Amino acid sequence: MCHKDHIRSFVISGKFRNPLRIERYDVTMNKPCIIFLIQCPDRKGLVSSISTFFYERGFNILSCQQYSDLENGMYFMRIKVALEDLPTTRRQLEDEFSDFGKPMGLIWSVHYSDRVQRMAVLVSKTSHCLYDLLLRWKENELDCDIPLIISNHLVLEEAAGQFRMPFYYLPVDQANRTDQEDSIRKLLKQHHIDLVVLARYMQILSPDFVKEYAGKVINIHHAFLPAFQGGNPYGRAYERGVKMIGATAHYATEDLDEGPIIEQDVERVNHECTSDQLKQIGRDVERIVLSRAVQAHLERRIIVTGRRTVIFSS
Repeated sequence: MCHKDHIRSFVISGKFRNPLRIERYDVTMNKPCIIFLIQCPDRKGLVSSISTFFYERGFNILSCQQYSDLENGMYFMRIKVALEDLPTTRRQLEDEFSDFGKPMGLIWSVHYSDRVQRMAVLVSKTSHCLYDLLLRWKENELDCDIPLIISNHLVLEEAAGQFRMPFYYLPVDQANRTDQEDSIRKLLKQHHIDLVVLARYMQILSPDFVKEYAGKVINIHHAFLPAFQGGNPYGRAYERGVKMIGATAHYATEDLDEGPIIEQDVERVNHECTSDQLKQIGRDVERIVLSRAVQAHLERRIIVTGRRTVIFSS
């Protein structure tokens, strides 16, 4: 069921855009580029070999970030080259890089900045993370399209309406849990979604779902886990006299709240804080942590390696 009475889009340069979206004209920030994310066993000469591959094809290297994990003997690189220098088709470039990387055991992915990523936001009743994402999107702090919001409650329909976002209400209970998740899948595929953000979506996704969208689902939760699980964690934190409030954003996996961590932050508190004040501080930290995680993903700065992430600076 989709409530679209307040939804209106119009066309800019042949693409549908939400009328509340502020268009950005910063040529420097929007310079088309190709980003390669690479990981492989560490060895001498990797930087030289990889940069030579792009030099020989006439690419201007816009930036190159690297990290050597000495403890595990792994090497990681994020290299960005100018898209305008592409001398072949994209498929040919990828085929040539695949052949080039096989002897070195390169595990890699490639991303083109002229393809805007499409992000779906899943919510329940809590609004602070949703509002923060939508405001950042509106101000062009998040470079993506948000074609839909999905919720198992109607509480945040008005919030979606303020940003003229399509809002899909998909209620869930024990009897229809599988069907409801299938409906979510259908919407994600219909809208060609690249990233799913669980902005305080208070439902557990099935193992099959998170496997299908591995590395494409970001979750946010307070950092009290596993100490204060379930409802009213801030009330119990107050009773225990906690001295800091934190939040964690991570990729969702079938191991609940244990996926690769993307971003974390904490705020110091003391005995003077009430339970409500702790909750407000927690919401503020959750907003910041989730937006940083989403931004890092959209900017293709994250490499997942096992249960960990390597995140390059912006």
